[in-house]
Amino acid sequence: MTRFRMSTGGALVFTLLALARAASAHEFWIAPSHYDATPGATIELGAVAGTGFRGERKPWSPDHSVRFVVRAAKAIDLARVATPGELAWTRFAPSDGDGALVAFESDFLPIQLPAEQFNLYLKAEGLDVPLAARGASAAPGRERYRRCAKAWLAGGDPARATARLGLPLELVPDGAPGASAELRVQVLLEGRPLAGVLVKAWRTDLATADVSRPPFERDSVNVAWLGRSDASGRVSVPVREAGEWLVSAVHMEPCREHEVADWESTWASLTFARTGGAAATRPASSSPAAPGIAARP
Repeated sequence: MTRFRMSTGGALVFTLLALARAASAHEFWIAPSHYDATPGATIELGAVAGTGFRGERKPWSPDHSVRFVVRAAKAIDLARVATPGELAWTRFAPSDGDGALVAFESDFLPIQLPAEQFNLYLKAEGLDVPLAARGASAAPGRERYRRCAKAWLAGGDPARATARLGLPLELVPDGAPGASAELRVQVLLEGRPLAGVLVKAWRTDLATADVSRPPFERDSVNVAWLGRSDASGRVSVPVREAGEWLVSAVHMEPCREHEVADWESTWASLTFARTGGAAATRPASSSPAAPGIAARP
């Protein structure tokens, strides 16, 4: 049986774990060809929508992009060199070995779910306020959502990893992700600390052959850890084991355009690698997303 670590900020309800399996909302993350910023070495950048590192590569769509940037020795607007319709969004070669932070922000896209499925999704993501507001309503869940994804390409300057990029919902690490056995992250909503948000982390083995495999062939691993952010928006994620890591959070509030949707959600993710950690103590267990829950592209 997979073990789950609980945050020290308070006990979490175990039913969240079962709900996460039963009604798994699809994550979205930046998937680089490798996670180190070696000077002059080309890194292919793209994105995946799925769960637990198993998913579908998404083609580049300038129509739904707000920004696609990399912060390295200087800031580069990757949207200007990305190719529409391509699964490999673009390629980037670092000019130094101090690391690079890649970020993508999308605009809103609409989705609608039947009432029961929408409520399961709210429970699985710990979105207690929207769930309570819906009460016993049998109305479908009318939602619009957007993505805020980051990836850290490891290098020698931790300050590049900890920079705030001003995304609507942003996971800002206190140090270089993957450099130590604990990742302390602050969740920011429009630049302000967001307390009480559910943060999840996934881990899978990191090997060149595995990273290069099509995402739909990769294992859908269970959530490795989950916990709530504290009053300052911070949470400490244990990342002792070596591997590829995905950390994610979602915030939902009433939609500002009521004719479009009732709710709007913003999803944030951070991907990185830990190469110097401990070996995995157990094999990753398969946990594919259940059918019947609409996927977010």
